[in-house]
Amino acid sequence: MEQKVHQGRNVKRFREMLGIKQEALALDLGDDWNQKKISLLEQKETIEDPLLQKISEVLKIPVEAFQNFDEEQAVNIIANTFSLDNGSIFNAHNTNPIFNPVEAILKIHEEKIVLYERMLKEKDDMMARLEGLIKSK
Repeated sequence: MEQKVHQGRNVKRFREMLGIKQEALALDLGDDWNQKKISLLEQKETIEDPLLQKISEVLKIPVEAFQNFDEEQAVNIIANTFSLDNGSIFNAHNTNPIFNPVEAILKIHEEKIVLYERMLKEKDDMMARLEGLIKSK
């Protein structure tokens, strides 16, 4: 038995993944939309193609994602692809990190020293100018 994809639920799922509130989606869809109407839309199993196309454009997600995404199938694929044994990606350990955090801290510290020295030089220049102004009076 083929399971039907719930397009409204998929709209809700992708909207939430993008961190977009129902009110914001309604605003992007046009004047005749509001939060309540989005809520009702997300309960619909099938959404009309022109509306799905407009939602696709607003969320920048292909129409096919709303039409074909099936959570149960995705969970099955993930469960069959990854295992929790020692060879799993979940237990992987990166022994060659891209950056060294100690080096990053040292770089920041050196930048701070250069900035401090520049500020001291500017202060000394300012003091010299002020002394010059005082003496000229």
